[in-house]
Amino acid sequence: MSTTETPLTVYGAPWCPDCRRAKSFLGAHHVPYEWIDLEAHPEFVALVESLNGGSRVIPTILFPDGTHLAEPANDEIADKLGLSRTASRREYDLVVVGGGPTGLTAAIYAARENASVLVVEKSAAGGQAGVTERLDNYPGFPEGVGGAELAERMAAQARRYGVEILEAVGVTGIERGEDGLSVALATGEVVGALAVLVATGSRYRRTGAPGEGDLIGSGIHFCATCDGPFYRGATEIVVVGGGNSGLEEGLFLTQFADHVTVVEYLDTLAASRLLQDKVANHPKMSVVTSTTVSAFTGDATGKLRAVELEDRATGERRTHEAAAAFVFIGLDPNSEFLRDTVELDERGFVVSDEQFRTNVEGVYVAGDVRRGSTKQLAAAVGEGAAAAIALRYHLERARV
Repeated sequence: MSTTETPLTVYGAPWCPDCRRAKSFLGAHHVPYEWIDLEAHPEFVALVESLNGGSRVIPTILFPDGTHLAEPANDEIADKLGLSRTASRREYDLVVVGGGPTGLTAAIYAARENASVLVVEKSAAGGQAGVTERLDNYPGFPEGVGGAELAERMAAQARRYGVEILEAVGVTGIERGEDGLSVALATGEVVGALAVLVATGSRYRRTGAPGEGDLIGSGIHFCATCDGPFYRGATEIVVVGGGNSGLEEGLFLTQFADHVTVVEYLDTLAASRLLQDKVANHPKMSVVTSTTVSAFTGDATGKLRAVELEDRATGERRTHEAAAAFVFIGLDPNSEFLRDTVELDERGFVVSDEQFRTNVEGVYVAGDVRRGSTKQLAAAVGEGAAAAIALRYHLERARV
């Protein structure tokens, strides 16, 4: 399909992170589209349901030829549109795997020193930050900044310095050969590099309970410092997970909500005794153990209304009304494609030294996929800059 044809139509809602991702991807590739907000135009809900067998799946993208995609990944959109996902060169000084804040920062630093840089991003440039509704704790933005806006600014700055960004392209493997490194792309293409920076980040584990996917960003969150301030004055917030992160974030959330309930699947909390004592003595916190989340339910506006809880011992279910639910049940690194390449720890995070070097010469790692990293946006940007400095010296040696 040519991008000069009649614009396609994207049906969705402003609170839907996948809708924002799809719109950002289309905009980055200069694909014209018409946006239909189903909350403002409920008359189109029936059309979306008819296209999806009765399900209200968003985003639903309707193409001029009458076909549609429901909740598509970026590579599906790219293939449907016939967009190029091919690198312009066969060899680069640096290939960055992952186009989030860490990868884009490293790319900017390297390109400013005249390195040829290719960024390969499986989804859309900006990573998790790009699909975050608003960031209130990133320095330099006293009023906060939209995640999509910040991602677009980072990507634009990278392109200004000549960084090539391939979106909707995954990496299937990295190999070290006599002549350097080769990076295999999911498209079947292979590009060479003097150095590779792995900055693929990590993803928050989800409960898998019904309703979760539809409410992420609309009451279900994975970062209290990022999204907690949006619930100032809330009557009740639920925290899922009784480890150190869950209790720490729960304590943090008490400054915004009247009450915070921690829900733990196991019979006992896994957090340190110090944190458990703090929570037990806090007047605004309660803990329920041996309890699982059976569902999340939303209200008419698409926001979280309640968390459905089930007692694992008795099977009794109850509805726990809450303005928000913060899920802290662990992180999974995006490192599956590296299992036969570099050293990973028992959780799958990439092992590195203090200079961000892995056990494979020329392969570096930074950001949330690295063991020991701090899972915050500002830290991710900082690691990207620090890794770029370490890469500078490697590239100088490799060019000799």
